Amino acid sequence: MGDNRSVVFLDPEPEPVAHAAPITASYNDRIRPLLDAIDRLRNLMVMKEGIQLPTIVVVGDQSSGKSSVLESLAGIDLPRGQGICTRVPLIMRLQDNPGADCPELYLEFNGKVVHTDEDNISEAINDATDEIAGSGKGISNAPLTLVVKKDGVPDLTMVDLPGITRVPVHGQPENIYEQISEMIMEYIRPEESIILNVLSATVDFSTCESIRMSQMVDKTGKRTLAVVTKADKAPEGLLEKVTADDVNIGLGYVCVRNRIGDETYEEARQEEANLFDTHPLLCKIDKSIVGVPVLAQKLTQIQATIMAKCLPEIVKKINDKLNANVAELKRLPKILSSVAEAMTAFMQILGSAKESLRKILIRGEFDEYPEEKNMHCTARLVEKLNEFSNELQNCPENDPRNNFLLEELDVLEEAKGIGLPNFLPRSAFLTLLQRKVKGISSKPPSFVARVWDYIEGVVIRVLMHHSENYPQLQSSTRRAASNLINKTKEKAKDRMMEVVEMERLTDYTCNPKYMLEWNNLMSQQNTFMDAINSWQRPMNIDLVGIGVVDVANLRDRKEQIQEAFDLKMRITAYWKIVLGRFVDSMALHLLFDVKNLVNSEMEAEIVGELIGPNTGGGIERMLEEAPSVAAKRDKLNRSIRLLRESAAVVAKIMDRIDCGDCTD
Repeated sequence: MGDNRSVVFLDPEPEPVAHAAPITASYNDRIRPLLDAIDRLRNLMVMKEGIQLPTIVVVGDQSSGKSSVLESLAGIDLPRGQGICTRVPLIMRLQDNPGADCPELYLEFNGKVVHTDEDNISEAINDATDEIAGSGKGISNAPLTLVVKKDGVPDLTMVDLPGITRVPVHGQPENIYEQISEMIMEYIRPEESIILNVLSATVDFSTCESIRMSQMVDKTGKRTLAVVTKADKAPEGLLEKVTADDVNIGLGYVCVRNRIGDETYEEARQEEANLFDTHPLLCKIDKSIVGVPVLAQKLTQIQATIMAKCLPEIVKKINDKLNANVAELKRLPKILSSVAEAMTAFMQILGSAKESLRKILIRGEFDEYPEEKNMHCTARLVEKLNEFSNELQNCPENDPRNNFLLEELDVLEEAKGIGLPNFLPRSAFLTLLQRKVKGISSKPPSFVARVWDYIEGVVIRVLMHHSENYPQLQSSTRRAASNLINKTKEKAKDRMMEVVEMERLTDYTCNPKYMLEWNNLMSQQNTFMDAINSWQRPMNIDLVGIGVVDVANLRDRKEQIQEAFDLKMRITAYWKIVLGRFVDSMALHLLFDVKNLVNSEMEAEIVGELIGPNTGGGIERMLEEAPSVAAKRDKLNRSIRLLRESAAVVAKIMDRIDCGDCTD
């Protein structure tokens, strides 16, 4: 069945609207099969699959005459009374049944069918409503279907919704307005819905709540038809109101007079015809927009048009949803029947998870998570290393201007010994180095904790994704991954503390940048000493590689000032090497640990957790399908059955239409 078919209905030759003509004057024999198909889809609850059906939705404020309009169309009495009579969506399926001895009426709700007759229909509707929505005055969104097969009724399916009321009466919930509004909006929001807005001639249309709601979803009114009731009670200005159209009723107006008192429906139609023929004001309204027969004709034509327009798209949506559900069902895990099958499935899960982790943690590929930047791991790890480097560079220990030379002078003073002058004591250098290392000693382990917390989140996300079809594995897998990463994190912390301790106790580098940097810094010593020795020189001097320093408080401490300057430049040049080693060491160990984690350690840890001696039969648990997966499988199977049945329904009607087109 192709999705590109279109359905075209040719309008019948126009004929004069005779007041005595039956309501079914505009009935087209080709509409009935299509209407039956749409009703069948509605009964199948295909709308629960997100597939909207063309629907005439009847809305109106309380006391607008909505029930009377529906009674006039159906030729039966509906429940009446104070407050809300319609408390559930009432799907009215009207079907012309020419030549039948008596009407056939029945209700469909809660999976059952209740037959009734014209004398008892109101009571039957009330009983069904109580069963659906409770015996109080609350409402329910569960629908009640009323089927009326009767000679002379139009072939229509309409959904009658509760009348809009703002003030709850005794026994009604305080939020009754919000409940009704939500229900109405759910039905009128889809583009496939035609809104039949029932308005009383006695009120200003623009103040009607039903108009406000329909305008919210249909601003231009292209799918709104208005029925104006009680024309006989407020004839003054009615012509102007329906011709001015201040409230955007795109499908036009129909003015009606509903049945009064004990009138039969035939008598009511005759009285209606007389009213619009003889009333001095109402007779001026064009006959093409007055009377229940005209309303029936308009509704049938509108219904045929919207169904013809929507059917090809409905066919496409049903097929698309069916194909998607079948594909999703195939993606669900097969039901496992042996430990060997469970072990095979487990190893496949583990293998695919490891490959994903290699891609995102080692190779830098992120095609599996293209929009989730947090899962682009190699880029994020580089960012974190750069942040760590910046953190070290910006710490106070890395600012050589702080207490410029004062600390060096104090350390040299305390490191003096018996020996030749102008020799820098190594103990002074080590003392300064140890102070600096101690100042930043908390940063490397803190960074280790942060980076491995991030890696843990990534690893668990990948493992949970690959094991989502076996929730019974996930807690053990999560626990194993967390335990392994915590052990790796602690080892990495210990290793970085060793690095910190080594940097604190030793001073060595073969990096030529150290000597180059020290020579560049020392080349400024003469300029610096001139500033120290001359009181006329400025108190601030700008040293390349150091910055602007204040020398005023150094002029009184000229002894050992050259040794202090040399010591400062040595520690400044060497400290850059130390900080670089911290970052490089962190990067190398991080990559090493990540590769070990992914390539070997993770698999061993998870396997040990699931099949070790104290696991409680982890693999065997896979043989019991998880409730969430079983529920998903059942839901998909039910959805597929529904959609297949729906596809069969629309296939029949499309074939019938095609055959009809061929014989035209």
